[in-house]
Order: sequence, then C-alpha cells, then structure tokens
Amino acid sequence: MDEVVESLRKIEENYKLFQQQQFTFIRALEHTREEAHDLIKPVSSIVQVQCYKDHHCYNSTDRRILNMFISICNDLRNLCPKLEKVHPGDSVTNGLLEKCKVLLNDSNDFTALRATYPHGVVNHLSLEEAKNRYGGVVSLIPIVIDTMKEWITYTKRNVLYVVSRGHATTKKETPISQTPPTGDFAVQTSISNKDTVQLQEKDFQKHLAANQRPQQKAPWKPPGKHPY
Repeated sequence: MDEVVESLRKIEENYKLFQQQQFTFIRALEHTREEAHDLIKPVSSIVQVQCYKDHHCYNSTDRRILNMFISICNDLRNLCPKLEKVHPGDSVTNGLLEKCKVLLNDSNDFTALRATYPHGVVNHLSLEEAKNRYGGVVSLIPIVIDTMKEWITYTKRNVLYVVSRGHATTKKETPISQTPPTGDFAVQTSISNKDTVQLQEKDFQKHLAANQRPQQKAPWKPPGKHPY
C-alpha cells in the first residue's frame, strides 16, 4: 500500500506542475487542431491528443505540454494493476477501479466530464471552451486522481485496517508477569487483605487498651505485723 500511495503522490505532483500550465496546454491544442483542420469537434479522447502531438505538432513547447498530459495518463493507467495487486477487490473497490480503467482508455469519450469543486480547471476556461471544446480533457486527470484517492482511503479503512488490527492482536499478547488478576482472584485477594487489616486493627485495639488501662494498687495496710 505504501508503494501505491507514494506512486500516486508523485503523479499528483506532476499533475500540479501540469495544471499550472493549463493555458499553455489549451494553446497547444488550439495550434495542433488548426494544423489538423479539426476545430469543430471537441477534444474527446486521449488518442486524439496523441494524434495531435504525433502528426500535427511543430512547436517544441506544444509537444512538451501535450506529451506531459499523455505521460500522466499513462502513469495513472499503469497504477491500476498495482491497486489490484494490493487488494483484489470488493464491490466498492472494483467499481472505483473499473471507473479509472474506463476513463483512461485511449479511445474513451470524455467529452461530458466536468471536474467540480475543489478543482477549478473548468473555471479557468472561457464559457465556449468549457462547453464545446476542452471541458472534458482538462477534467480527466483530476477526476481519475480523486477516484484513486477514494480507492486508497476506502481500502485503508475497510480492508487493511481490519487485517492489521487482527495481526496486532495476535502479536501483542500480554506478558504473563503483567497479566491482571481474574475477577475471582481479585475478589479473594480483596477479602484476604480486608481480613488482615481487621485482624491488625483488633490487635492494635487490644494493645492500646492494655497500655491505657490504669494499674490497680494494693489496698493500704498499716505498718506492723499482719496475720496474712
């Protein structure tokens, strides 16, 4: 799991760099679409962006940013098998992972995708760009990353936590010397201690009474001989 989390973290860092260059990305799509005479249809798939880069890109800056988009998509796609390896899946994780696979399919139509709050990628486009051209392509990566993070969170809470908790219970047994007394033994010990205290209290009271009792003096007799 740690390896998967670290891989996704690195991808997210790369995406943050890419996101800071969204204007450059949109301009690169504009340039290559003009070269391809393909300005009417929206950008709708990863393979379409790949085609623009491979056949209609004549600018190093445009090529770099388009390649960055494709590279992040590939990294996310390659992470899917690692997620399956960490946890074979239940209905929830299988559904989340299947969503990622479909979204990252080269020919999947992501035209209708729209990333919402807290992502502002769509808001950085003009109304025309967001509605008819680039709303889907800028939404793809953040939606996939969010879905993978949801997969990781669910798996940690509902699968690995239960396993690790059971493992920890097995390993962390209480040492014999520190084993707390059972209920019966504790009661017996309490009673025994109570009896000892009571006995000590009785002995003390006897001792106190003996020392405080006034000594009786013999009756006074006049001097001289006494028959007894």
